[in-house]
Amino acid sequence: MHRFVLTAKQAAASLGCRNPGSGGKNTALRCTTSLAADRPPRGPRLPRLARERTVRWSSAAKASAVKINEKASREKILTLESMNPLVKALEYAVRGPIVLKAGEIEKELRKGIKKPFTEVIKANIGDAHAMGQRPITFLRQVVALCTYPNLLDSPSFPEDAKKRARRILQDCGGNSLGSYTASPGINCIREDVASYIERRDGGVPADPDNIYLTTGASDGITTILKILVSGGGKSRTGVMIPIPQYPLYSAAISDLDAIQVNYYLDEENCWALDVNELRRSLKEAKAYCNPKVLCIINPGNPTGQVQNRKSTEDVIHFAWEEKLFLLADEVYQDNVYSEGCQFHSFKKILYEMGPEYYNNVELASFHSTSKGYMGECGYRGGYMEVLNLHPEIKGQLVKLLSVRLCPPVSGQAAMDVVVNPPIPGEESYSQFIKEKESVLNNLAKKAKLTEDMFNNIPGMHCNPLQGAMYAFPQIFIPSKAIEEAKVHKMAPDMFYCMKLLEETGICVVPGSGFGQREGTYHLRMTILPPAEKLKILLEKMKDFHIKFLEKYA
Repeated sequence: MHRFVLTAKQAAASLGCRNPGSGGKNTALRCTTSLAADRPPRGPRLPRLARERTVRWSSAAKASAVKINEKASREKILTLESMNPLVKALEYAVRGPIVLKAGEIEKELRKGIKKPFTEVIKANIGDAHAMGQRPITFLRQVVALCTYPNLLDSPSFPEDAKKRARRILQDCGGNSLGSYTASPGINCIREDVASYIERRDGGVPADPDNIYLTTGASDGITTILKILVSGGGKSRTGVMIPIPQYPLYSAAISDLDAIQVNYYLDEENCWALDVNELRRSLKEAKAYCNPKVLCIINPGNPTGQVQNRKSTEDVIHFAWEEKLFLLADEVYQDNVYSEGCQFHSFKKILYEMGPEYYNNVELASFHSTSKGYMGECGYRGGYMEVLNLHPEIKGQLVKLLSVRLCPPVSGQAAMDVVVNPPIPGEESYSQFIKEKESVLNNLAKKAKLTEDMFNNIPGMHCNPLQGAMYAFPQIFIPSKAIEEAKVHKMAPDMFYCMKLLEETGICVVPGSGFGQREGTYHLRMTILPPAEKLKILLEKMKDFHIKFLEKYA
């Protein structure tokens, strides 16, 4: 440091800085830093005449200051070579390269750069409110009352909303949503979740002590996976996931350095889950890891299938037989559209299969405020119910949850409204049920519209959208396009989706981001845009696809 200051003083003196020694090392450093930035050094204000006669800096003096500045810098500690390799390997397709490109195009449009379209339509993610869905009034009323309790005196809010808000606030420290809560969540909300599960499952008992409020369902899923993963080499934990899958799973598995074990859904049979495929996958995986987790997404994301009762029973029996921990991702349980389809919770079927199963199969099931009819993604509200945990592991789970202190308290309040909505006889019931049914009926119509329009496009096939919020059509990509994709070092469906974005402004996610059978290509598109906009979007996709086939035929 002494050498640096001495050199700085010498450089400052050569520049004519007044008395670099009298102001100490700070004056010299300030003078030299100004020079390195290619601006005049700041010092005592000179008389006007003196300022006009100030000599120009010499190139030698500039070079000296820059050299000092270079000496002061050092190599970064965190680089691509030194960072955590597990994070570098992690991929999350729904917010991957295609979405970054969409953001760049949006910036260009704002600058007035001409494109063949006037806006980017982001059909890549299930963000209902971003696509124009209106919030459920009652949910927002309760959260508003919890956030600003002075509104409890306002006649503008219904009494049933006030009643719920008061109950939540009474369980908050200082009666404030701004306080921390217990790590598993606010007690009265956990009780409401347990009551909701009992109603949903026709009286199957639920214990609030098995309920943990989470930061969306994603937080619960990653937390349970974190506590499950162990071992090394061939004893490293294997996690069985459906292909196609939601990329949260592959990302979490990669982050935890666990082993991803793929089982394939049957596209020819409306993306059904076949237990024989589970057996094949498990048998092969035992050669290189210790498979002990089985993940199910029902209704399916990105595939939109709704699992029937027989399939659910088969999966539970398989998990019991093979001693697998079951993860049931049920965030789309309200999103069932097709006639003859019904949501069956794993918890309910497990109970009805008898005590040998119900008392032994370890099951974690997940729900969220983000999907369903609510679409409240930003609140990050969710819960998980965990059954048959070893008592000592339960303590370890609470410890792990305590590291993140607690889930967002506003999200907990939003989750409470989902599980404790207005009931017949309460003043908000009629408006609530009208809004809920309107959202779900519109989604059902858009699911059918999307399926029909995709199946009218040559070179595309879309299975029935039985539930959830997405279409996952198979797309034919000509061999010439596949070869061009290789030149650009892209997967063929990524190449297709990138061309779709650049030519139409439509942002969708390539199927390779979710996984698919070798030699098949897909894309995932949400059905959330308003019906009229969705029709225009689908017509544009039809025109693009036909031109794409002609170009690369």
